[in-house]
Amino acid sequence: MTRRLAEVAKKVGVSEATVSRVLNGKPGVSDATRATILSALDVMGYERPTQLRGERARLVGMVMPELQNPIFPAFAEVIGGGLVQRGLTPVLCTSTAGGMSEPAYVSMLLQQQVSGMIFFGGAHAEVESSHAHLEQLHERGIPVVLMNAAVEKLAFPTVSTDDIAAVELAFAHLRSLGHERLGLVIGPLDHVPSLRKHDTFLRVSREAGLDLSDLVEHSMFTLEGGQLAASQLIERGCTGVLFASDPMALGGIKAARRAGLQVPRDFSVIGFDDSSLMGCTDPPLSTIRQPIEAMGRAAVTLLVNQIEGGVSAARELLFEPELVVRGTTGAVRA
Repeated sequence: MTRRLAEVAKKVGVSEATVSRVLNGKPGVSDATRATILSALDVMGYERPTQLRGERARLVGMVMPELQNPIFPAFAEVIGGGLVQRGLTPVLCTSTAGGMSEPAYVSMLLQQQVSGMIFFGGAHAEVESSHAHLEQLHERGIPVVLMNAAVEKLAFPTVSTDDIAAVELAFAHLRSLGHERLGLVIGPLDHVPSLRKHDTFLRVSREAGLDLSDLVEHSMFTLEGGQLAASQLIERGCTGVLFASDPMALGGIKAARRAGLQVPRDFSVIGFDDSSLMGCTDPPLSTIRQPIEAMGRAAVTLLVNQIEGGVSAARELLFEPELVVRGTTGAVRA
């Protein structure tokens, strides 16, 4: 007990006596200090005293599939900062291979009396994945916001980039440069944003009088996955490819160079996200920009409204992407 008091007091920057008063429900502590101490207790993994367990912690779980793709840290920075400004404590949870799974994080956060959760990618974006842990949150009335993929059977508000508009922008740009052998590299077969991109790509290609159904590759959202997929599309004569993430697109540039092609003289590349430093690559990456700031602010507002007892419509807010033309797209060679 003494060790716990000392550790919590040090983290919060108050005396051990103040921590003791809070844990024992004694007066003489401001509401702000009391909330900060309880949040620190939750974050450090200590159980609240029995008389305080009925109160929800001011914790919000931010559950992400990984941090290697720079788009996820970018979203975490915007949303985490927004939550702190609203008096909430963000807890970053990454369900990487060999670590805790998404359901395990949900179980842990529920034990800590979490106030709400925001999911980025992960299981909710995969049609075939189990959604049992999300159903549990829905049944218990825990405020939840989903990012970039809705779960139709669960009434959670969702914030997404408009994948249809994104593909239309990229396709129109490459077609304006004279490309006809266009390819698409997306994620797994059951990945909702990838399915949307796939359906849109086939539709716009048909409308342009092109049959590009054999120029779609599914891959991992990594540089290596993009490189492998691009090498296969290059062998089939592709002159321009839209990738579902910026790391994938960088892999596409690497594949083109391995094949003896120059970007963009021989092979055009468009990424997706406009994550950090994409303007500093060689050549700078043309990409589809997700409006991270606007999406992040919307996610925070939707979650806080639920936490404060308001009602957030179980609909998907679609945000318009932006085509950012840099140095990896050019006119097709005669």
